[in-house]
Amino acid sequence: MELIQAVLWPAIIAGVTFLLLAAGRNRSSGDRPLPPGPTPLPVLGNLLELGHSPHRSLAKLSKLYGPVMALKLGQIQTVVISSSTFAGEALQTKDRVLSGRHLPAAIKVLGHHEVSQAWLPPNREWKLLRSLMRTHLSNCQSLDANQRLRRQKVRDLVSYIKGQSNKAVDVGRAAFCTVLNLISTTCFSIDMVDLNSDSSQEFRDLVWGIMEDAGKPNLADFFPVLAAVDPHGCRRRNAAHFRKIFEIFDRIIDRRLEEQGNGEKGDILDALLQHFRDDNPKLSRRIIKSFLLDVFVAGTETSSTTLEWAMAELLRNPAHLEKTRAEIAEAVGFDREVEESDISKLPFLQAVVKETLRLHAPVPLLLPHRAEEETELGGYRVPKHSQVLVNAWAIGRDGRTWENPDEFLPERFAGREVDFRGQHFELLPFGSGRRICPGMQLGLRMVHLMLASLVQSFRWKLPGEMKPAELDLTEKFGVTLALASPLKAVAVPIEHRG
Repeated sequence: MELIQAVLWPAIIAGVTFLLLAAGRNRSSGDRPLPPGPTPLPVLGNLLELGHSPHRSLAKLSKLYGPVMALKLGQIQTVVISSSTFAGEALQTKDRVLSGRHLPAAIKVLGHHEVSQAWLPPNREWKLLRSLMRTHLSNCQSLDANQRLRRQKVRDLVSYIKGQSNKAVDVGRAAFCTVLNLISTTCFSIDMVDLNSDSSQEFRDLVWGIMEDAGKPNLADFFPVLAAVDPHGCRRRNAAHFRKIFEIFDRIIDRRLEEQGNGEKGDILDALLQHFRDDNPKLSRRIIKSFLLDVFVAGTETSSTTLEWAMAELLRNPAHLEKTRAEIAEAVGFDREVEESDISKLPFLQAVVKETLRLHAPVPLLLPHRAEEETELGGYRVPKHSQVLVNAWAIGRDGRTWENPDEFLPERFAGREVDFRGQHFELLPFGSGRRICPGMQLGLRMVHLMLASLVQSFRWKLPGEMKPAELDLTEKFGVTLALASPLKAVAVPIEHRG
């Protein structure tokens, strides 16, 4: 009897203790409040708060309700993060829990969201696609191997601008064509467009259409019952956009398959088709096309947009443009073309790119995260399946972190160890954690080289009698943040003596 009691009572005490602790945990979780936020209206919730520029509207609201804020957008519980501290907690400490994706209705067409590494949850298929992206596009070995290709595409860009005979150049279009040809040559060993023709405009319109419809407020995102109705037509338009791009890819894939036995080109398509030919069940033609779609859409738009914003800011701030040119003149000179290996010797140019990304985050709200289970941020409850938005635009303009946050001041980075590769949360243009942009390194190499080459090769001025202060920096909002009015500037060549 004593033996039974000696065993039984500790077991009972342990069991009761466990139940009490569990109850306490459940109670504390249930008692933990949602983050503060504006009072939702019936049915609509806080939808009217978003406006036409959600990144700006949410930044303004965060000043009233704090850096972790809750909104009810229709039926969707949303948590918005607007400070570096809580961005670090969400994207690093709580990375596993918050690494799901909240899917915009506009993306759910032709099954793309089911096989896209950008939109899949971090499952086995996502890891395979991420690995392919890293192997063929973003690791140091592949980047170094394609350095000569990037140099040639930038040389083509400079040659095209020289041929404009002092006419105003559409900087964003020229940059888009250059990046598009870089990616198409990397993937297919062909240039998809001619910089001297208007053939790129259709593809650019397709890419922007996808970005705009996926990023702008859509009633079908906030009231899922309306998804089948597609009230704004976003899914119908995106289905048409996707089909046109997939048709292009199908023609290229079919041609490559017909050329079997004529030698491999060694590009990304060859690598993908090798998996396909090996009857790898994990890599179908459908997955290959969605993989390529992600590469083309994300790579072309973010890089060309960043270059356009950088040039716009330099033209608006001529002293910074001259300082950038003087640095290039001293470190490289004008006797030879600037090379990627020179970028490390150009700290002010690197600061110009950082400052551009701070002020004009390519994806202002990043791609929407989703809480896979209930968690907490800053002591507040984040319910399971909540949409979690990280306002990278607001974090880049946070006055608690940045002095004169709305001014373009590249020199703020002098001697400041702040980088944009996901470890310094006050500068998050590409996200962080497992969801960081996989093409970041390729895009950064291309943007730095394009910007340095354009500043080294030309003296730039605004058309007509336009003054720098008159340059229109109005934004248009989508998944990415672009200039509403294309940047046009006159380039006067600086002849190399080499």
